[in-house]
Amino acid sequence: MKRAPTIVGVDTGGTFTDLIAVVDGTVRTHKLLSTPRNPATAVLRGLRELLPESVPRLVTYGSTVATNALLERRGARVVLLTTAGFEDIIEIGRQQRPALYDLEPQRPLPLVERAHRLGVDERTLHDGTVLRPLDPHNLDALVRRLRRHRPDAVAVCFLHAYANPHHERIVGAALARHPDLFCSLSHELISEHREYERTSTTVINAYVGPVVSRHLAELESGLGASGLPPTRLRVMQSNGGTITARLAGRQAVRTALSGPAAGVIGAWSVARALRLTRVITFDMGGTSTDVSLIDGALRYRSEWDIGGLPVKIPAIDIHTVGAGGGSLVHVDAGQALKVGPSSAGADPGPACYGKGTLATVTDANVVLGRVAADAFLGGRMQLDVRRARSALARIGTILGTTVERAALGITKVITATMERALRTVSVERGYAPREYTMIAFGGAAGQHACELSTTLGIHRVVVPRHPGLLSAWGAATADVQRDYVHTVRLRNPAWQRLRALYLPLEHAARRELEAEGVPRSQWQLRRAVDVRYVGQSHELSLPVTRRIAETFHTAHRHLYGYADLQRPVEVVNIRLLAVGRGPRAHRTRVLSAARQSPRRGRVYWAGRWMPVPTYQRPQLAAATRLDGPALITEFSATTFVPPGWRARVHPAGHLVLTHAD
Repeated sequence: MKRAPTIVGVDTGGTFTDLIAVVDGTVRTHKLLSTPRNPATAVLRGLRELLPESVPRLVTYGSTVATNALLERRGARVVLLTTAGFEDIIEIGRQQRPALYDLEPQRPLPLVERAHRLGVDERTLHDGTVLRPLDPHNLDALVRRLRRHRPDAVAVCFLHAYANPHHERIVGAALARHPDLFCSLSHELISEHREYERTSTTVINAYVGPVVSRHLAELESGLGASGLPPTRLRVMQSNGGTITARLAGRQAVRTALSGPAAGVIGAWSVARALRLTRVITFDMGGTSTDVSLIDGALRYRSEWDIGGLPVKIPAIDIHTVGAGGGSLVHVDAGQALKVGPSSAGADPGPACYGKGTLATVTDANVVLGRVAADAFLGGRMQLDVRRARSALARIGTILGTTVERAALGITKVITATMERALRTVSVERGYAPREYTMIAFGGAAGQHACELSTTLGIHRVVVPRHPGLLSAWGAATADVQRDYVHTVRLRNPAWQRLRALYLPLEHAARRELEAEGVPRSQWQLRRAVDVRYVGQSHELSLPVTRRIAETFHTAHRHLYGYADLQRPVEVVNIRLLAVGRGPRAHRTRVLSAARQSPRRGRVYWAGRWMPVPTYQRPQLAAATRLDGPALITEFSATTFVPPGWRARVHPAGHLVLTHAD
């Protein structure tokens, strides 16, 4: 019999590369330090160590390559081709001031300098009518002109190409004769209006595309040449679905939030298994904290920004802050304690890893006893407590306090940073955190989840099985997804007319799902609309119903506190999400076992040291109940249960933490 492929999820973070595999119903896990200079090195080594036997594999990869290339400004040299007269659109932007009271605001520099933005003599109107045709005889001269700038990539974004992409296709065909140039065409990425966002997204794709495509090609080559068995490689998108590595290389901007999106997908699978519909996800890794709110269904956004640059690609609604276990600590000129957003990363890493000398959040937790130095990564990595204390002693000396109090101050500062992030996705959008369950995952989340929940009034925290590997699990089980959008600009449209407009999108979706090899029985098509009041600048994205206006009024009232029932409603865009259900791997349940005898440790709490029992999570039986303070260690993470909190082991193996009150 033909053996089913092993399902593997990989998540490459700034500090660790996480791998999880399901082999014949058995879950295998692995975690190793990332290799920032060449992320493929850690991935290939991790696969060899995790799966030494020869089995066919389906590997889904969540990567930070695109994000890091953009944030660190080490992408490609880009030339922008745009409609003559619109060369400066990416620099002009919009009349918005995110930091309203900043007297000296600094906008991020455009990714393409002025000399590399070339105007093309062509013009298409908003309805697709060609006002000024593109002269094909001028193409050779245009290509010679742009090549004088020695670009690595070319971004092509003509005015209203979403309505009629004919001119972009002509230029794309001319550039295809130059395979050394990475070409990014706006209509292939975005089929909707708003020129600034379309241009920015197209430029970002061209900027990170060569870096991502080279990385994925190297990874695929390594999978084929390293003696590993036949492997199919898919890549996570920011919308929580997967695409082929080839498409991810061409449309690299879609992978900018792939790691955080995989984490939300993993958390949502845990929530559904526990029959929870209202959850807040809290993903704290080594470099950042990513949070999202789920109220019955995943929440998406079609417009967001990264590094201050707008991106108009559908993504799971995730808010990210530079707060992780590796976040660096310093004292500013005003003697205020600052934590992050810079991170120690994988090299040199926190001081307790044995290389670095600067204090981090992980060092603070080691000093406070919230991380057992001899149980990190299941005991495979011994942490240096003395080195961590030395790093924090320098902070304590500047502040005039003890090492322990300095460490406690660091945890309070990082908690306040993460609290603001959680309020952004909940309170600021009209949701009360106390009505939600927090799902805490990532290598560092369990050390802060209870304190953070207390500040927000959240009464229940779930720490999933393998919490430090949940993003990898989400990648392994993610669906195939493709997004389609079309700008329509219709006032109060009739249901029949709106339904007819979806037919071309549905036809394209079915064709591509079939090409992806997804069985028809696993297809799902989900329709949505972007709606606004006539005259508004921005829209709300809502599921399609026969009563669109009524649904919009309700959503608008919930979000903004009012609704104008007399004002006409405009459907701006129609959207279609095509889903091909991914592999449904089920984890084994926790077996009944005798309660283990804990090791004794100590933790610094409320200004004093107190004894704390330390348990190994894999040895905790189902239905085990523990009162805080307690420390629960496992391979991928550590969970700290403070005084006043209780822990219970769910039959599926998840830890459920509740406040004793």
